[in-house]
Amino acid sequence: MVGIFSLVTGWPGPSGFGSSSTAEQVTQGIDGTNLTAIITGGASGIGLETSRVLALRGVHVIIGARNVKAANEAKKTILTEIETARVDVLELDLCSIRSIRAFADNFIALNLPLNILINNAGIMFCPFQLSQDGIEVQFATNHIGHFLLTELLLDKMKNTVKTTGIQGRIVNLSSIAHTHCYKNGIRFDHINAKEGYNDKRAYGQSKLANILHANELSRRLQEGGVNITVNSVHPGLIMTPLFRHSAVLMRGGDDLLRGPPPTAEGSHRQILCRLQ
Repeated sequence: MVGIFSLVTGWPGPSGFGSSSTAEQVTQGIDGTNLTAIITGGASGIGLETSRVLALRGVHVIIGARNVKAANEAKKTILTEIETARVDVLELDLCSIRSIRAFADNFIALNLPLNILINNAGIMFCPFQLSQDGIEVQFATNHIGHFLLTELLLDKMKNTVKTTGIQGRIVNLSSIAHTHCYKNGIRFDHINAKEGYNDKRAYGQSKLANILHANELSRRLQEGGVNITVNSVHPGLIMTPLFRHSAVLMRGGDDLLRGPPPTAEGSHRQILCRLQ
């Protein structure tokens, strides 16, 4: 109940920020000119706002996007507002293992540091379908894709930490929907089964996997003495293209909150925590 009250009212938490705080407010005063960040799905919704504000703070932003044309339009929009912004676009389809490997290779070939990895892209409440690799599409996109991407880029981030002394950050965009999973949790033996599939529970399953991934990777890095933090975060209820399969749900949510949902700018949690 307290959490819902804080969400609706914007009452600040221990950090001094609340659901009504903007990304610009949270990052005020930060100089990120020596940082490079990869943001998956950084061309729309929360991802676009994250890209814009990190670019505003001087961070070199790499947008990983399936729709390269849309991502370049997003880049153009950011550069129109922020002439000094450093934004690049690389193709990334999280539903394709081949595309993920190609993205990692292409990024490493740029010979850039990697300070921040924000695993933001996702899909939600989709009808049952399999990815081109034969994996249930929500689990493939939301978890497997980001899991593989993180593994492929982890050594790059470790090397960046070692050479610069700057702490690395990995952020998984999860959701409070992780609590609305299948009865016995993740269906490890039936991940790709159409029988018993529920679009909402499948989404919750993928978000639970995001959290487990972040927790276990964080534990291993801490045990190894590696200066990289790994966190998962629920960004709040925001009207973005993620809701394209759930218009009815969004209308119901608007009625519940007695007003329009927060804007993408209104969710500061995609940044997760201050970079300094």
